[in-house]
Amino acid sequence: GFIAVSVGEGLSEIFKGIGADYIIKGGQTMNPSTEDMLEAIDKVNADTIFILPNNKNIVMAANQARDLTEDKDIIVIPTKTVPQGITNEETMLEAIKCVKTGQVTYAVRDTHIDDKEIHEGDIMGIGDAGILAVGKSVDGTTKDMLAQLVNDDSELISLYYGEEVSEEEAEKLTAEIEELYPDMDVDAHMGGQPIYYYVLAVE
Repeated sequence: GFIAVSVGEGLSEIFKGIGADYIIKGGQTMNPSTEDMLEAIDKVNADTIFILPNNKNIVMAANQARDLTEDKDIIVIPTKTVPQGITNEETMLEAIKCVKTGQVTYAVRDTHIDDKEIHEGDIMGIGDAGILAVGKSVDGTTKDMLAQLVNDDSELISLYYGEEVSEEEAEKLTAEIEELYPDMDVDAHMGGQPIYYYVLAVE
């Protein structure tokens, strides 16, 4: 979610138009308090919330609100002016669109999703919009899913391997992916996440 501090109706509309979830009214003389920030955080239904203070005097209140929030991940982007905030938010939302995500896990039961027959223990590749691949092997399913995520504009594949995957297994798969996509950068990182063998990003 996005929370922006704004001055003036027109600017507030611009923030809403580019995707801000909540606007806090501020200004040179009426700086929103930490309390105002906490109230806004409470109203935005998201696990991760970016706050754009858009004024150097408000950054501190935003940071305090972040430190007082335990159930959500708060990221303060220290914007000092409204135009910085607008440009920042547009850039971030554009960048998010450029990242395609895939997650590789196993099916806990027999099921039928997105016209795919899935059996308990099958490996599933889940994309941003649904299941992209189903198979019997982790590596095979990961590669099948990647084939659907990569296009001509893709430049980078990042793999984050989970706690059930050894470094050797991750390195072997990374080498195979590099062979499949010789023009792309392929990075592997130890993610250590449970349940998902691989979480990957294509950008």
